[in-house]
Amino acid sequence: FVFKLTVTKQQDHFFQAAYLEERDAWVRDIKKAIHCIDGGQRFARKSTRKSIRLPETINLSALYLSMKDPEKGIKELKLEKDKRVFNHCFTGTCVIDWLVSSSSVRNRKEGLLLASSLLSEGYLQPAGDTSKAAAEGLSDTPFLDLSDAYYYFPDSGFFCEGYSSDDDVVLKEEFRGTIVKQGCLLKQ
Repeated sequence: FVFKLTVTKQQDHFFQAAYLEERDAWVRDIKKAIHCIDGGQRFARKSTRKSIRLPETINLSALYLSMKDPEKGIKELKLEKDKRVFNHCFTGTCVIDWLVSSSSVRNRKEGLLLASSLLSEGYLQPAGDTSKAAAEGLSDTPFLDLSDAYYYFPDSGFFCEGYSSDDDVVLKEEFRGTIVKQGCLLKQ
């Protein structure tokens, strides 16, 4: 799950993610930043809270912790779709159902806005083609209230079995050089 970033000074930087979806999310976000900068625009992460007018009284971090509660939170499942098995994930419908049943929102429409905020802020991650396409802007909303749109918590241990695609092949290259800084990728 390694990707290489070559900077203008012809320096190569290699990054290793913990799993495929994390690598893809990093590559997608870095490409967005590059596209923005190449277009002469100032790159800045948009605040979801401001863009959807999320009230200041809603604490996304606290909501996330409630969603992860082993007793009362969203149950992580093993789901299968298109000959692939998705471990430690849940459907978009489960998220909206939980938000409504926990009285976090009044209706499914509000739930969709709140779930989109959680997704945009990194508290939820898309798993599978349907939810990834929506998150990349190929749908009316970044979050889908569908039973075939899968999501997972970033620290859940999510992994997908039986997936192979030409897009996911990392070119085998001999890594040379010295480690300048070693650590974990952090993104919020």
